[in-house]
Amino acid sequence: DPGPFGLLCFGMTTCMLMFVTTGWTDKHFIPTVFCYAMFYGGFGQFVAGALELIKGNTFGGTAFASYGAFWMGWFLLEYLSITNKAMFPGVQSGKSLWCGLWAVLTFGFFIVTCRKNGCLMTIFSTLVITFSLLSGGVWDPRCEQAAGYWGFFCGSSAIYAAFAFLYKAELGILLPGVRPVHFI
Repeated sequence: DPGPFGLLCFGMTTCMLMFVTTGWTDKHFIPTVFCYAMFYGGFGQFVAGALELIKGNTFGGTAFASYGAFWMGWFLLEYLSITNKAMFPGVQSGKSLWCGLWAVLTFGFFIVTCRKNGCLMTIFSTLVITFSLLSGGVWDPRCEQAAGYWGFFCGSSAIYAAFAFLYKAELGILLPGVRPVHFI
């Protein structure tokens, strides 16, 4: 089951970025986040998505491949905007719209989680909030910092979910949030 791996890729990379967004560490940590965004959060999740699709899990495959592509795109956008500022004048409004669009996409995924389990509902609902705050955070640093806290909770929730699903599959231990739900 590639699900726990994909969730770890997402959760670990998200938490690492949120260390900077919250202000817990300075921007000098960004190169480390770049490396993980490209390979662990990006490529790793993309592979997990492909494996989920092969397994027949449309939701898992679509979500992991989408967020894997997100992380690879985020890496390239941030890298290029830092190394070649002349290429990206006035990118502020575009970044705001980009984050807003990812919030809308994530909300679509959240609807599906209402028939999955509490772990996935928590991850996707807090990711909608995170992307919405990041959209506003382009204009207001307090909003961006708030996004960092929500994003850290989201990433931590994904790490918890990865181990909850892993423990269920490998040890038969059922942690809170794993039981199926049917809210819609």
